[in-house]
Formats: sequence, structure tokens, C-alpha cells
Amino acid sequence: MSLLPRSAGEFSSAEYWERFFSRRGDQAFEWYGGYTELCGVLHKYIKPQDEVLVVGCGNSELSEQLWDVGYKRLTNIDLSATAIANMQQRNRSRRPGLLFLRADATQTGMEAGRFRAALDKGTLDAMASEERGQDGEKPEDGKGGQAGRMLAEVGRVLCVGGRYVCVTLAQEHVLQLAVEHFAGEGWAVRVHCLGGQEAESDSSSFALPVFVLVCTKFRQPPPTPLLELCQGEDGPPCRLAAVAELLAAVRDCQAYALLRSRLRHNTDPTPCPALTLCHTPSGRARFTLNVVDCPPTVRPPRDHHFAIFIVPQGRESDWLYSSEEGRGQLALSAGFRRLVVVAMHRDQQYSDMQAVQSELSPMVMELAPPGMPTNQQVPFLSVGGGVGWRAVVHRGRSALSGELAVEDVRGEDGGLFRRLVFIDNEGVVQSESRLTEPGAPSLKKNKKKKPPAVPPKPGPAQVDRRFLCCAHHRVMVAGLALLCLGHAPLTDAPVSVLLVGLGGGGLPQFVRDWVPGARVEVVELDPVVLDVARDWFGLEPDERLSVMLGDGLEHINKLYSQGGHSYDVIMFDVDSKDPSLGMSCPPPAFVETPFLERVRDLLTPRGVFMLNLVCRDSVRREGVVARVRGLFPCVLSRDIEGEVNEVLLCLRGGDADTTPAPPSPPALRRAARTLQGVLGDKNQPSPPPSLDIAALLDNLHIA
Repeated sequence: MSLLPRSAGEFSSAEYWERFFSRRGDQAFEWYGGYTELCGVLHKYIKPQDEVLVVGCGNSELSEQLWDVGYKRLTNIDLSATAIANMQQRNRSRRPGLLFLRADATQTGMEAGRFRAALDKGTLDAMASEERGQDGEKPEDGKGGQAGRMLAEVGRVLCVGGRYVCVTLAQEHVLQLAVEHFAGEGWAVRVHCLGGQEAESDSSSFALPVFVLVCTKFRQPPPTPLLELCQGEDGPPCRLAAVAELLAAVRDCQAYALLRSRLRHNTDPTPCPALTLCHTPSGRARFTLNVVDCPPTVRPPRDHHFAIFIVPQGRESDWLYSSEEGRGQLALSAGFRRLVVVAMHRDQQYSDMQAVQSELSPMVMELAPPGMPTNQQVPFLSVGGGVGWRAVVHRGRSALSGELAVEDVRGEDGGLFRRLVFIDNEGVVQSESRLTEPGAPSLKKNKKKKPPAVPPKPGPAQVDRRFLCCAHHRVMVAGLALLCLGHAPLTDAPVSVLLVGLGGGGLPQFVRDWVPGARVEVVELDPVVLDVARDWFGLEPDERLSVMLGDGLEHINKLYSQGGHSYDVIMFDVDSKDPSLGMSCPPPAFVETPFLERVRDLLTPRGVFMLNLVCRDSVRREGVVARVRGLFPCVLSRDIEGEVNEVLLCLRGGDADTTPAPPSPPALRRAARTLQGVLGDKNQPSPPPSLDIAALLDNLHIA
């Protein structure tokens, strides 16, 4: 017959515990570990000379073990007469001074201020079950019911400087009750997260970690609440500002323990949630870990159980490391049963790869797959052998997008790049530009040399507007060749462009600089992004490039309502602020049929609508493409290799008798040569490095 209660409410009833201990007899029952697991933290806060009240002792051996190592002033109380009688009989001869008394923890009858410490192992958890009751509601008195009254009684019997030491699983309602009670009384509150009590061979053991709550009674309340969390029994305390922050930090510890338990018992190719490891003194994120298991059909070599892959700084947004598909491909190519992909965070210092390995080793070894031999050596893998390099040159905050960072990083070829990243979506680079370094050696001459891990400090760097770093921007520029299909060459007629979404300004400046006669209007919603583009990405508007602040939806609707406006090219390169939609670019309102009709009607007969589409939801993506196909007579698509992006190139067409058919390969090649000649015009000062327009258009397919 099971000894577990039938309902949570039973935990707080005297009848339940009477039945429980009657059935167990003399067999000790250890909630959340015994003396061996807890002695380190107990000795830290309770001294042998302290007078200690043990609340809800049950038939645990903990008090007996404490007595045996020198704790001679222990008073044990419990609600169960059976438990107290058994413990008195068990210790009468061997430990005559160890006191066991039947008493109610909510009203002990002890004198105020008598004890230096109160020790509670599982009793608060048991009593606080009544705090929620079977229907999940709080008790009517609003003070935590019996558990709240027990905490008040503990506070009464402890002297100033005394400590309530509570071993708990820290369910949120239990921890919140205790922390709010003692913090409200002006006590210091510290929580230690100990290792879970799960055994490798016993899947029925607790998978959750055990916590030790230590509340210290002050004579005068501190000016601000003292709330701290420690990892392990000796981990440095991390100060938290509010009860909600402490509860959130404990939830993170519990989530990690559950993840570790899941990974310890099986391998699973389904994606695991990302695990963030924080720097304890500051609480700031230091590493993000993604665990990738190979599918069961893949059989790595026998000794290839486990490996750690360190992503160099500045490369964490690469498709191979930032996407689920990319990490899966990386794991397959690495050839291990389990691969942990580790990304390093900005605003943290990493001296070298050896230091990173030493720091990570204790934590990542807890994520090893089941069945891995204990003496198995775990390799650390990386690209180039170094930790990479990153310098945050600007931080800001947008009311629309939250915190942002502008950072300089080294690319694979050793070149210097500048990026705009929104911290809430830091796996995505919003904008990227190549930088020039005065006095830097030519990249061609050093092509075969390995770039330094930490480059020499450059002089003032400038954005090189000849380069388009974003692959989808290069496709959009190549899409201008479609204007040449059956129409006048680009050099014979001006090209009017409307772009929604500025970013760093690289795309509109490239079109302005290298397409003769191009006039570009940009609509940007966020004034902070415009400031960043000007201050950090070299944006220079002029008579051929204008930027207006406003909502792209409203602007296009206004242009349509006014009439008299038309454009050869309309581009959407605007991100969604709601990543939960499964479509991060554009926002859904930009691809609704009525709005797309207005976009189509604003195009000239030769016009092209270009849409940067980033959608992981296949059903939503098909819906978007179907709506676009229903409005444009010819829709071509170009996937971006190694990324989720695809660019839709949609031809407006004229009247019914001039509706364009999908361009033939020869026609596309001729159009590509025309645009290539325009971009490579030797009469232009400092022409851009040649974009291979034909190659960019070669993989177009009908959407």
C-alpha cells in the first residue's frame, strides 16, 4: 500500500501523519536527504553550542546524527504521538539528553527568544499544502493558514540573531509564503540551491533540487530587504532586489534540474530549451547552452558519446549556431551522441579557450548522456581554436524594441564588421556593415594567415558602403534586374524606390550610390534606429535618399489615398516585434490582402515588389505566399542559403495583354548582365566589389 498522501491537503493533517508513522514503525524516513547531504550547509548556520528547536522531527535520523557529532542542545517536536514515542524509545539509552516532545508547531508553548536556531526539514512543505488547499485557493485568513502560524511561532521562539533553517523543495507558493513573511518582518533571507536527490539508478527519486532557506532575525530591519541566492552550500551569494526576482531565480534552478534529469535518463532528438548560465556575482548571462542529441538512426563511433562546441564570439547569430536546423546539422557533422553548443554573451570577458573550458567543465558534465563511461574524456570543439572577439561600441534603448547594442566583431576572413542587435532577439543580426580600418594590412595579402584572436586596437573605423553584408539585401539588389525585362535599361530612366524598414541603412545607401538615377524613400518607425544608423552606420541622407519617421502601414495607406504616387520598386524589410507568431519578418498586417492590393497599385507597370519573408511556421508561410500569388501575376522566390529568410520578387505587370510570364533563363541572364554593367561602371568613383547578379538570380523559382 502506498504511503504517499491521496491529496495535498492531507499533508497538513495530524491524522495523516499518525497513519504514516504507524505504518513505518521504526524505519527512518528522510525527506530531501539525510545528514550526509545536508551537513555542509547545516554546520554553516547552526553551531554545536546553539540551542536548536527541530520542527516536525518525525522519525528522521537527522537529530540523532547531529547529536552524535556534538550538537547536545536539541529539542525535537512533532504532532504525531506515535513518532515521538518511537523516537523516545529509540534514544532513551544511547542519547539520554536528546529531547522529543509532542507539540503543535503553530503553538509550541516554548518561551519567547529561547532558541538560537530552528531546523525544519520538510515540515513547511507539508503544512503549506493547506495554504492552497485542494481547490488551489489561499486560506481565508490570508496569512498562510497553519504554515503561516508556524512561521510566526518560529519567529517568536528565536532570539535576535537566531536563524530559521528550512530544508525544502521550494514550491513557489511555499517559498513565497516564507520569504514574504520573514522579509516583511525585516529578516535577512538566503536560499541555497543544493544538488537534487536523484540517484542514477532510481528514477522514482526526487528530480527537483533541494533548497535550504536560511532566515536570520535582526534587531533592526535593514533599509532594503536582504534577499540572496547561493548555488551549492558554499556558492557566493547573488543579491536580488525583490521577492519576485528570488522566486524567478529559484524557478530557473528547478527548470535546470528537471532538464538535467531528462538528459541523464535518455537521449532525445527533439530540441531542448536553451539553458542560460549566469555570472553569479552580477547575475548577468554568461553562457547559453543548447543540447543537441543525434537521431536514433545515426550511429556515432562507439567512443563518441559527448562533446562541447564553443561558438566564437560574434558568430553566435550564424545560422549554423543560432537555428535549430543549423545546430542539428552541426551535431551530425561532429558525429557525437550528444553535442552541447555553447554561445558566449556580450559584456562578459573571456580570456582564452582554456579558461572557458575550465569554467564550463563542472556544469556541462552534468548534461552528459546516459551510459557514458565515467572515465570518458570529453572533447571541447571550436572554430579556429580561439574565443573570437567582440567589442560593444554602443548601447541604447528603444521604446519599440527594447535594449539594443551596436558591436564590432571579426569575421571569418579577419575583416571587421559592425552589427546592430536587439537584445530581446539577440540571435538575429538586424543590420551589419563592413568597416574599413586605417592602416590595416590588405586582406588579400593576409588571406592565408590566421587572424589574431584579439586584433590590435583599430583607429577610427568607417562603414564601407561598397559592401552588402546581408544576403537578402544582395538578392534584393539583384532583383532590380527584373526592371530590365522588356523595358528601357536602368541608365535610360530613373528608378524610384520605396523601402519600409531602415536598419543600419546599408541597403538604401547602396541603391542610391550605385544605381544611376535611383531615388530612394525610406520609412522607419523607430527614431532610435534612425539615430543609430546616422551615428554608427554612416547613414547620410541627401536629395536622392530621404528617410521619414512613421508607420509604414499608415504611410502606404496615405500614399494610396492621396493618389498620384507610383514607384518602380517597393521593398519590405521590416521585422515583427512579436516572435511568438512564428513569422519574424514582416509583421502580419503587412501581408494582409487589402494592404497588398494597395502596394500593387502603387507600382509602375514595370514595377517589382520585394518582400523579405522570415517565417518558421510552414502553414503561415503558405498563407502569405498564396495571398501574394493571388495579387501578382508573377511571383519568384529566392531562398537564402543557411538562413530562414527567403525573398519574394513580385512583378506588377501592366494590362491583361501585357501580363508578364515567368522570365525565361536567357531573359534573366540578359537582365542580370545589364544590371551587372550598371553596378560595375568604371566611370563611377570607387565602384563596389562585383556582385554576381547572375548567380544571385540563378536559383530563382516560381513561388
